[in-house]
Amino acid sequence: MNATVIGAQLGDEGKGSVVDLFGETVDVVVRYQGGTNAGHTVVHHGEEYKLRLIPSGVIRGKTGVLGNGCVVDLEILFDEISELRRRGLDPDVRVSDRAHVVLPYHRVLDRAEEAAKNDDSLAVGTTGNGIGPAYEDKAGRRGIRIGDVLNESALRRRLQYTVRKKRRLAQAVFGIDTGAEFDTEHLIDTLRDFGERLEREEMVVDTGTYLTEKDRDGATILFESAQGTHIDVEHGNYPFVTSSNPTVGGAITGTGVSPTLVTDGRIIGVVKAYLSRVGKGPLPTELDDESASEVREKVGGFGTVTGRPRRIGWLDLPMLRHAARVNGFTGIVLNHVDALGGLNELRVCETYKLDGETVTGLPSTTDAWARCTPEYRTFDSWPDQDWSKLQNEGYDSLPESARTYIEYVSAELGLPVYAVGIGPARTETIVLQHPLDS
Repeated sequence: MNATVIGAQLGDEGKGSVVDLFGETVDVVVRYQGGTNAGHTVVHHGEEYKLRLIPSGVIRGKTGVLGNGCVVDLEILFDEISELRRRGLDPDVRVSDRAHVVLPYHRVLDRAEEAAKNDDSLAVGTTGNGIGPAYEDKAGRRGIRIGDVLNESALRRRLQYTVRKKRRLAQAVFGIDTGAEFDTEHLIDTLRDFGERLEREEMVVDTGTYLTEKDRDGATILFESAQGTHIDVEHGNYPFVTSSNPTVGGAITGTGVSPTLVTDGRIIGVVKAYLSRVGKGPLPTELDDESASEVREKVGGFGTVTGRPRRIGWLDLPMLRHAARVNGFTGIVLNHVDALGGLNELRVCETYKLDGETVTGLPSTTDAWARCTPEYRTFDSWPDQDWSKLQNEGYDSLPESARTYIEYVSAELGLPVYAVGIGPARTETIVLQHPLDS
């Protein structure tokens, strides 16, 4: 039995903690898309680990794999590995030979293009880490893959073509004084060092073959998405999206495994009990500044990668219905229930009003979503308390009003609740049904 962990909203749902929780019984954790634009936070033995690229299962000593759907910043990858070793861990990390590489010029161009979008309706709010430009080069058939880094003649040939184009773009369109980031020989020297380390530590694999063989040998695999369903480039609120597929299809195309290896397992939708996001775009249930600030300070609502304040909103069921359909969730984990304790009011958006009509799902265009007016159901809140004491006491120890809220969400989606998160630590999650139990 394998499993896939997917964010049901806009990212920041707590997927890292879910992978850490259910990762105890798995052998391999695979990140199948995204890059250093996505952060997962794991709390283990009182220590906090903020991971930008490495699959969060490595905190439990599991093999971590970066699939071909990822874009890999090798400098950050090795920095993360070194930091984990410094803290006493020994991460076993493998990287697909088909994964694309984020290069220094990608970061420069990412920041330049975002800065050039003076109109808020065009700005996406990227992290500036070069993810979009790297995926653009991938789609444009001019990207550099991990396999190229191991072959200097192929690397030189590809870079000589690509860097020339990038330099012209930077100078002519953005007025950038290009430096080492756009120098072919400097890039080759840098990548040569990374390539030697990749080979020395035997990190490079064909992920499709590697994972299929692991599965046949009886290993349990956990697929880990970055970001959330509603910033999927295909199924999110385009253009305010990432450049890859956090949805379940990305687990297949982003690793090279058979569809049945993913879809015959559990597909876990991770839901934050309220709504948050870093970045631009419509957010129909967004709280006003004062209310958002209260929740943000209470829950530490700042981006793991960017440090930017997260935008805060009420739970949005039309978004969750869309996510459940696109991904085929077999159940959900409802995180951050503790964050709503002590609030004066508590709402859930049940449906939208769009041009006078009631809408139960997500409109296909961003303009239509921006015109949606939430229709709310109000719930009784629950008192704040020492949530850490409730984990051992089980689900029935939760306040009745919290259980009413949880069971309402479960019923509306027609999905069981695998677990309820009541704090950041592994011990602060109440498991109702382990998804990997047969």
